[in-house]
Amino acid sequence: MDLRNFVSWFSLLKITQVFETMSGSEILEIKGADLEMRQDLLKILPPSSYRLINSNETEDEEGFFQLLIEKITLSPQEENQ
Repeated sequence: MDLRNFVSWFSLLKITQVFETMSGSEILEIKGADLEMRQDLLKILPPSSYRLINSNETEDEEGFFQLLIEKITLSPQEENQ
């Protein structure tokens, strides 16, 4: 998802909507301009629902960051814990 020109709260909403529709093992690439949005995203996604693959906290040559997260599918037993 390219969120470089979106307001932070709207970006978080769009990411969570897309993340909810993803299947297990799918990877979401997020590009954004607001490092605080990245930190907020990792706070609102349940820690057991994703694996952080790549977190480029430094800005690229255009001033943007990249984040790769993989959705994890929990077994019914893990969900109840």
